[in-house]
Amino acid sequence: MNAEDAAPRDLVILGGGAGGLVVASVAAQLGLRVTLVEKEDRLGGDCLHHGCVPSKTLIHAARVAWQMRRADAVGLPAVTPEVDLGRVSDHVQAVIDRIQVHDDPERFRAYGCEVLFGAARFLDPHRVQVGGRVVRGRRFVIATGASPAVPPIPGLAEAGYLTHLDVFSLRRLPRRLLVLGGGPVGLELAQAFGRLGSRVMVLQRADHLLPREDPELTARLRQCLEAEGLEIHTATAAERVEGAGGEVTVHAGGRAFRADALLVATGRRPNTAGLGLEAAGVAVTPGGAIQVDARLRTRRRHIYACGDVCGPFPFTHMAEYQAGIVIRNAVFRLPARVDYRAVPWVTFTDPELARVGPTEAEARARWGAVEVLRFDFRDLDRALTDGATCGQVKLLARRGRVLGGSILGPQAGELIHEIALAAQTGARLRDLSATIHAYPTLSQVHRRAVNTYYAGALFNDRTRWLVKWLNRLLP
Repeated sequence: MNAEDAAPRDLVILGGGAGGLVVASVAAQLGLRVTLVEKEDRLGGDCLHHGCVPSKTLIHAARVAWQMRRADAVGLPAVTPEVDLGRVSDHVQAVIDRIQVHDDPERFRAYGCEVLFGAARFLDPHRVQVGGRVVRGRRFVIATGASPAVPPIPGLAEAGYLTHLDVFSLRRLPRRLLVLGGGPVGLELAQAFGRLGSRVMVLQRADHLLPREDPELTARLRQCLEAEGLEIHTATAAERVEGAGGEVTVHAGGRAFRADALLVATGRRPNTAGLGLEAAGVAVTPGGAIQVDARLRTRRRHIYACGDVCGPFPFTHMAEYQAGIVIRNAVFRLPARVDYRAVPWVTFTDPELARVGPTEAEARARWGAVEVLRFDFRDLDRALTDGATCGQVKLLARRGRVLGGSILGPQAGELIHEIALAAQTGARLRDLSATIHAYPTLSQVHRRAVNTYYAGALFNDRTRWLVKWLNRLLP
């Protein structure tokens, strides 16, 4: 028999990832009676244990190995490291463990937040069952995240495969790695394993890599990745998979691709199965995401959702941003609405690819004429000193105001925030041009790109004539 709470909780949060933890922390410290329910046996969610943190740690280790091999490019002796993937995986786990301290359940309990571990299922719009207990709530937040979406390819399950859920625990480096998917996760891990020493092949179903990004820049990124030795096949869909003798074979486009390990990175699906959303009266989209309005309310106004489970952006920083919107609505009862005009995102390849705002094609489709400003990193002094010249900044503006832009280049994930701020605040191109940028820094690329906009207006016959007469007439 299930024990049911006598009094409802002020807020019941399903999911202990980034979004759920932000809401739980703030609400509990403000004195609300909060219950946080996490299906797994630890807090932190996908980002900490299987996503952002381990992938960036692995990428850094791979970059170090790559730099060791090419040290002769800067006049130092090159070294070929003996890669022990077990030790690298231990390092990855050590970083996770260090960050896990911030997500210790006892920390949240000290705030006054009740933390329960177990699968939650709605019984009705105001009750969820967790194990043998029924928790009643006045308001709910669903923040259960997303999981790898594995395509129904014949033979895939039988052959065996990796996803980002288990790839970071590998102890032996695959001699040959085949990656299904040319999106951010697929490319980041493909390059990392390539730099550690695997021979890597990438099969991308779409016509080009990173379909949501600017094709001009993804084409340049492909050139950079192939120059490192990655074998990339676009417009190539896997048709069937076979596995035998420790080898996996993917048949695609009339060819047979053989490898020692297969990594599936073909997207993600919202974690809504088993939640009992029908009993709660919560609707989902055809893709499985929870339907929410601009205030992140579901069809049941007292039930909110944030993060990957509702989208539209599968980023940890978006889950945190949406959590803030939920707090304003569900805790402070203020009618806050989401604003997605200036959402930055980054693919952490090397060079990195970052974007905020529309692509050029999207901007032209919406506004027609737009200004497109470009500047190559190969013409930037700091990029030359660092030996990181692959890439370009591409700024978009309309009537002199910044709409957004894309950056393919070193530290693009850091550099994109100047463009994000400009787009968010409606800054003009002249504001970026007038801002003093320290020399020599990579951030100068913004000012250099903007100055290409003014060069045509400044260095022309009309301006030369004006300058000539001003210098003759004025002392």
